[in-house]
Amino acid sequence: MKAGIVGLPNVGKSTLFNCLSSAKAQSANFPFCTIHPNIGVVNVPDPRLNRLETLVDPEKVIPATVEIVDIAGLVKGASKGEGLGNQFLSNIRETDAIIHVLRCFDNDNIIHVDGSVNPIRDKETIDIELQLKDLEAIEKRIEKVKRAARTGNKDAQKELAVLEVLHKSLDAAVSIRAIELTDSDRLTYVKPLQLITDKPVLYVCNVDESAAASGNFYVEQVKTTVADENAQVLVLAVATEADINELETYEERQLFLEDLGIDEPGAAKLIRSAYKLLNLETYFTAGKKEVRAWTIHAGATAPQSAGVIHTDFEKGFIRAEVISYVDYDSFGSEQKAKEAGKARVEGKDYIVQDGDVMHFRFNV
Repeated sequence: MKAGIVGLPNVGKSTLFNCLSSAKAQSANFPFCTIHPNIGVVNVPDPRLNRLETLVDPEKVIPATVEIVDIAGLVKGASKGEGLGNQFLSNIRETDAIIHVLRCFDNDNIIHVDGSVNPIRDKETIDIELQLKDLEAIEKRIEKVKRAARTGNKDAQKELAVLEVLHKSLDAAVSIRAIELTDSDRLTYVKPLQLITDKPVLYVCNVDESAAASGNFYVEQVKTTVADENAQVLVLAVATEADINELETYEERQLFLEDLGIDEPGAAKLIRSAYKLLNLETYFTAGKKEVRAWTIHAGATAPQSAGVIHTDFEKGFIRAEVISYVDYDSFGSEQKAKEAGKARVEGKDYIVQDGDVMHFRFNV
C-alpha cells in the first residue's frame, strides 16, 4: 500500500519525504528537483508496540510499515503533458492515497513556481489537472460503453449512467471522492478505473517554525476550503522537522519540540495519518522470539489477517486466540490476561479489531 506525496514544485515535498524516510531524496531550491519518484518504507510509530516490548522482552521487535512515494512536482497544464505532467500522473495513479503538500509560509528566499504564496490557488491548480486527467479517462470509457448500451445491454446502461454522473461532476470541478455514490456502484464501476481524484487525501500545510504549534492564516484558509471534502488537514513545519531529525539524541529532540509547544514530531503524526488514510489497522503477535505489528485492511476477518503472516495460515485456519491490547496492557502478560478470563477463541467470521494480540491455530 502506497501513499504518494504530491504538490507544486518546490513546496517541501522532498524535504518531507526525507523526514519520513531514511532514504535521502535530493532537495533544492528550484522546480523539478525530483525527476524520478523516490520510494521509502516507513515505520509506523505505535506506543502499543513499545509497551508490548516492555512486557514481553522479546529478542526482536518489528513495527508496521507504510510505503511513501515522493512524486515529481506538478504544474498547470500537466494533464496535457506540461512540465513532468504525464510522468507525474502515471506515478500518482499507482498510489492508494494522496498526501498533498501546500506551501503555507512566506519566505522571499524560496522560489514559488507561480511567483507568490497562495495555498488555495495551488490546491486548485493540482485539483484541476487531476480532474482533467480523470475526465479524459472517463470520456474514453463512455465511448466504449455507449456502444454496448445501444444494443440494450442492461449492465452497460447502468455503467453509462454512473459514468455520466462522474463526467458531470468533474466538469463542475468536483473530485470523484466527493461524489455521492452507492458502495456497489463505486466498487463495480469506479474502482476499476483507478481514477486519481477518487483516492483519499491528506492535506499537509507546510508552515514555518513560528506556526508549527498553532498554524496561521494560510492554514485557516485551507481548512475552510476543504471542509466539505471529508479530508484530513495536518499542520507541519517541514524544514523544522528536518532540523529536529538532525539532532543526535532523543533528549535533544524532545527539548526542541517542547520549545515549539509540540508534544511529538509532526512526521510521526503524518505517518499515522497516512496509515489511517489507507484504511489500515494493526494487530500484534507477541512472544519471546518476536513482538510484531501486522498490517491489515480495516474489516479483515481472522483468516484474512492470518494470511498476512503466511498464505498457509489462511488456507488452513482453524481458530484464533485473541486478547485485546487493553487487557494485555492492563494485566501485564498473556498468562495473567488468560487467568483473568480475557483470552477469547474466535472463528472464521471474526472481524479483527485494531490492537488485538493474536495467536493462530491452523492445519495444512
